[in-house]
Amino acid sequence: MPSKKAIKLRVSSVTTTKQIVKAMDMVAGTKLRKVRKWLYVARPQAEESKRMLDQLKCCEQAVDHPFFEERLGKRAAYAVISSDRGLCGSYNTNIGNAALRHMKELGCEEQIFAIGLRGREFLARHERNIVHWYQEISETTFYEDARMIADTLIERFLSGEVDEVYVAYTHFASVLNHEPRIVRVLPLGGEEAGDDSFEMSYGPDLKTVLDYAVPVYLHSFLYSALLESAASEQASRMISMEAATKNASEIIDNLSRIYNRKRQADITQEITEIIGGAEVSGK
Repeated sequence: MPSKKAIKLRVSSVTTTKQIVKAMDMVAGTKLRKVRKWLYVARPQAEESKRMLDQLKCCEQAVDHPFFEERLGKRAAYAVISSDRGLCGSYNTNIGNAALRHMKELGCEEQIFAIGLRGREFLARHERNIVHWYQEISETTFYEDARMIADTLIERFLSGEVDEVYVAYTHFASVLNHEPRIVRVLPLGGEEAGDDSFEMSYGPDLKTVLDYAVPVYLHSFLYSALLESAASEQASRMISMEAATKNASEIIDNLSRIYNRKRQADITQEITEIIGGAEVSGK
């Protein structure tokens, strides 16, 4: 059994760790509340942009636009959104495994745009083709970052370097529910068209409208995906830190019981030695 001094040192160490993880839990909670406010504004915007594009699919001229062109090639770009930091449970592993499964099922030649250090490390361990990676995406410039990354993906698609573009992110449903999703964003064809019960006119022409509307949609979608993933990351970190705090409390309680038993045993031994010494002296 360890000495009382060693046990006290261990209790002190675990107590310090408990204070750290509790502080991390509070920080994650604060960040989650901030990101959720942004997310609940950005999500409807992305959905409305998608609804508008679904409506444009009704037009016969839309299928001839490069953004709607279905290609036979097997080259795909993946924007995989993860975190730069750990201590967030299985958040990074789940999105990494989901992206890997999708790549294997598609059987494509992939070009990966890793958004987040942990995702890059995960995919690099599996020897995937990472062509670019982004780290330290600032919380105050999410939209600018989303627009920059989306424009790069659009450029690669229009130039013919890739035939499809996918975004892998984690959908935030609630603090306890985060779902990895892989969404194809380019080309825009191959899905159910919108309501064609009425006709609309576009000026100056449909191609000009699509040239503007599709990039705006991708900017909004990627911005929303970044916020979804950020909210999921902070929620996962909160859950992990809460579990770590609970485990630390249990360890401290166990060590305290061991310390008290050791102290009682030492006291009992001292009393026994005193009584024994007194008996010897009396004789």
